[in-house]
Amino acid sequence: MEKKSEEILAELYRNGVLAMQSIEDILPAADEATKAELEREYGEYEKLVSRAAALAREKGICLKEPGPFKKAMMWSSIKLNTMKDDSRAHIAEMMTKGTVVGITSLKSSLSDCPDGMDREVRELVSHALGMEEGFERMWKAMICA
Repeated sequence: MEKKSEEILAELYRNGVLAMQSIEDILPAADEATKAELEREYGEYEKLVSRAAALAREKGICLKEPGPFKKAMMWSSIKLNTMKDDSRAHIAEMMTKGTVVGITSLKSSLSDCPDGMDREVRELVSHALGMEEGFERMWKAMICA
């Protein structure tokens, strides 16, 4: 089933908001170098979410925040994971997993709406995909460091 541009934009927005929440949840457990990278990525997600929200307003699309249950599940998972192991490599591994989920979702969105996607939405999704792939490379390098 093909997704509509509106659904894809809403999904992009929700995923960006969840990524920002994840970063906020991980930050207290991170060392200074990792915090700097997390804060940089947070800023990139913040720009992406703002662009998605502005585009949605222009197109008359109503965006919804992720539900509190989803946020609570994510928070508890992150807290349990960092309580077990708050090393830089483990945090990098957690972030890599998150970016892989984001990449998969974005690629799926691009293929689910091959021709009918709004040009501006497609550009934003493509930008987000490139951003996520860059984050994945960076985190994978940190795992091995």
